[in-house]
Amino acid sequence: MKRRQFLKTGATVPVAAAALAAPAIAQGKIEWKLPTSFPAKAPGVGTNVTSFASRVNTMSGGRLTLKVFSGGELVPPFAVEDAVQNGTAEIGHSTPYYAAGKNTALHMFSAVPFGMSAVEHSAWLKFGGGQELWDEIYAERGLKGFYSGNSGVQAAGWFKKPIDSLADLSGLNMRIAGLGGEAMRKLGVNAVLLPPPEIFPAFQSGAIDAAEWVGPMLDQAFGLNKVANICYMPAFHEPSAALEVVVNKEAYDGLPADLQAIIANAAEATSVETLAQFDYFNALAMSQLKEKGVDFRAFPAEVVAALRKASGEVLAEQAAANAAFKKVWESYSEFLALASDYASVVKVPSFQQRLG
Repeated sequence: MKRRQFLKTGATVPVAAAALAAPAIAQGKIEWKLPTSFPAKAPGVGTNVTSFASRVNTMSGGRLTLKVFSGGELVPPFAVEDAVQNGTAEIGHSTPYYAAGKNTALHMFSAVPFGMSAVEHSAWLKFGGGQELWDEIYAERGLKGFYSGNSGVQAAGWFKKPIDSLADLSGLNMRIAGLGGEAMRKLGVNAVLLPPPEIFPAFQSGAIDAAEWVGPMLDQAFGLNKVANICYMPAFHEPSAALEVVVNKEAYDGLPADLQAIIANAAEATSVETLAQFDYFNALAMSQLKEKGVDFRAFPAEVVAALRKASGEVLAEQAAANAAFKKVWESYSEFLALASDYASVVKVPSFQQRLG
């Protein structure tokens, strides 16, 4: 797959306030618009939405058809939730923290620095009360969210120069998402959030000095290794990062029960496929990138310690500023403590035994 094939986007269309339009219905068939925040032809994030849409179309026997619009094609990449809320589209695909400007608690449904793994995050959502909290927050905006996949552990970023100490971070212009960007700011980094199609051009032109995107599979597909050959892993800020399908609640409630179940089950099936895809193709892409001379490194202990401290400060500040964030963080951290204890006894030693 060539990078230009999925980075190309059309002109963005402003999101206009509108009442939810009646779905296109012909001979008992419904067609919904499905904009995504990502290039629809990108591996991982793009195949997540196209696979989900295909499942819904097939499982419903064509009664519910989802027309996928690539990031920027129907609405701007960071405006998908707004489009679903105001009825420009009935359903959308994104990651919750792209809408954190509406409620900072949404960070917890995407990624948390030094937080849960993909499997732990899914466990918290399904069995630890996370989904119920997510439903509460989205209900305030007339939305319904479904977990649709996860990238697993991401990369910390691509750098043109080594990061050997904290001083090397000071003054860097870096594309980085989520709460990790706030932590980086505390260490003197000028953190900016660019939509996916803008990352490579900004990195190549020198507008940014470092770029965090996802991990080997997507980073190679986007060509980040053509700009820099130093990649730091793992990501302190995204030990996992979730994807979502978000539905206009009024439109969802208007569906018959079987179509509602199809949306839910298609999202769950796609989530399993997506994590497997990331695990397999990240391993393959890392091997390919090593052969191309990419230098994979880990941040020095001094930098990790500073990022841990800065992340703790960010989380405390967000909890103090937003009662919803505090409520979700209490639930998240309660399970994180249990999961961490279990991992220290079972998962970490298991990896150590395997590696020798």
